[in-house]
Amino acid sequence: MSAITTPADSASADIAAPLAELAWRELLSQHTEGLPAAFAAGQVTAYVGFDPTASSLHVGNLIPIMGLVHLQRAGHRPIALVGGGTGMIGDPSGRSSERNLQDLETIGANAEAIRLQLAKFLEFEGPNAAKLVNNADWLCTISLIEFLRDTGKHFSVNYMMAKDSVKSRLENGISYTEFTYMLLQAFDYLELHRREGVTLQMGGSDQWGNITAGLELIRKAQGSEAHALTFPLITNADGTKFGKSTGGGSVWLDPQRTSPYRFFQFWMGADDRDVSRYLRFYTLLSREEIEALDESVRTDAGKRAAQRALAFDVTARVHSVESARVAQEVSALLFEKADPQGLSDAALSALRSEIPFAEYAPPAEGAPAEGIDVLECVTRLGIAASRGAAKRLLEQGGISVNGTKLGAADKVVGEDRLLRGRHLLIKKGQREFGLVHVP
Repeated sequence: MSAITTPADSASADIAAPLAELAWRELLSQHTEGLPAAFAAGQVTAYVGFDPTASSLHVGNLIPIMGLVHLQRAGHRPIALVGGGTGMIGDPSGRSSERNLQDLETIGANAEAIRLQLAKFLEFEGPNAAKLVNNADWLCTISLIEFLRDTGKHFSVNYMMAKDSVKSRLENGISYTEFTYMLLQAFDYLELHRREGVTLQMGGSDQWGNITAGLELIRKAQGSEAHALTFPLITNADGTKFGKSTGGGSVWLDPQRTSPYRFFQFWMGADDRDVSRYLRFYTLLSREEIEALDESVRTDAGKRAAQRALAFDVTARVHSVESARVAQEVSALLFEKADPQGLSDAALSALRSEIPFAEYAPPAEGAPAEGIDVLECVTRLGIAASRGAAKRLLEQGGISVNGTKLGAADKVVGEDRLLRGRHLLIKKGQREFGLVHVP
């Protein structure tokens, strides 16, 4: 099973296929009536906007990203817009309070980081090459008078107040700054229509009002037809919001914010009720492969084959195949009792960041004549609060070293037990681990 599937050759792609593909993957919420005919007529140029209010995208952004991927695989042309200009205002959709405004320098740095992440998903060469654009290029150069004269005149206040993104904020108040966001997004659509021939904007279902405002502006300013398509907002089977780790924080695409191992574990933790949907949403595995994994959930859920396929595929795409392999190796060690003797150098390096780590030094007093003091290792890792507590754990059979449970008399292990790179993997009970490096 391939972890990474490259975009289909546009010469052989089914140009009318995107809607059918999105539908069976359950990624289609709504679209304008004329969109099927537009796809059937030839290559469509479509865009999705990404908000650069953070220095990384997160897993919640993967749905629109995969929408662009499917579009390109069918032979159409995707454009990813980084909102360097609109990011300074903030989209009120789905929010109950005003965003904190950021300065242009921060937004610019975030936009560049996001640009590099998007480049991992889309092909930037060929007849339907993707393109990355930043709306700061036009929004930061237009004057207020020009914007009000050429764009604002096309929208009544009544029209804007009828949109859900505004109505939901009226009770608690919405600033004029966020009230105008809809017009800025509509202007983006018009500008991309003029510059790049864009005739389709895609986004989450909460974006329908903003997107259709763009259709209205293109119709009035250009006399042209354009289209909208939205994706469903994703929740877990238990009703909780998708995209949060077990600790409640966001799961980021940046490996410095969410390590590849923790990213991998997020997908491994998918509920059996969710994993089939997530395979459709977030991978490019074929229908046959996904249906086979669906069957494995029904017949042998304990093996978690579907979760393994999901975690490896998404981690490989976001990070790399090697990162996915290392994360898989670490996961097998910590949760599936894999033999630590076979750990690679890369897995040991990853472990240092994921579990307690300590450098070994013999105790000043009572050091064994030969070998490595297990009680000192356990204490240095913080697995036990003191040597006395470590000794009691050992006597109770609660300590393992490199996969072997120790007895009460096993207070010292020889250097012949060291893993590669001179490491010892210490385990307390079934789930608490620590890694010691012996200089």
